[in-house]
Amino acid sequence: MKRDELTGILDFVRRAEGLKSTLRSTWTRTGRQESAAEHSWRLALLALLLRRQYPDLDEMKLLGMCVVHDLGETINGDIPAPEQGEAKAEEERRDMLDLLRPLAEPQRSDVLALWQEYEDGQTPEAKLVKALDKLETLLQQSQGETPPSFDYAFNLHYGEAWTDLDELIREIRAAVDLETENCLLARRCGRAVK
Repeated sequence: MKRDELTGILDFVRRAEGLKSTLRSTWTRTGRQESAAEHSWRLALLALLLRRQYPDLDEMKLLGMCVVHDLGETINGDIPAPEQGEAKAEEERRDMLDLLRPLAEPQRSDVLALWQEYEDGQTPEAKLVKALDKLETLLQQSQGETPPSFDYAFNLHYGEAWTDLDELIREIRAAVDLETENCLLARRCGRAVK
């Protein structure tokens, strides 16, 4: 590898470190806001654990999409699902292009292609990662120490189009929805959610 390619990789990884400080609208069990990097890690872990259920899919592509799907948020942050508008995808693409600037070819194109494939949501790998992305978020929100204003009812319909992928994903969704319903019920009854 040429020195300038290595320098570019290190510069990119330094810039991507910002994802560790990019906060999401989800909380951990300890009441601390989750970072986008933590979400991406657990999404990749979930994909790794379920990959044998999808033997026809490209495992490396699955894990790669999990790692890069939120990288664009490094620059301008995460926008909670209820607040996302039409311009989110284009803004995130601009941010991805900016973030990828230090990389030489083919790394730049490889990362951008994975991110774009996820965004387009058309391939079997992208559809699965999108479904797991929604499920990981819902799981974290039912597991985390959310603020009193958190809207659990929104979660009962969030990402339904993606989580209707197949029987396994529907089964996982049902289990996570049950946890969400329990959180909603606990909140309505005035009990602590966790």
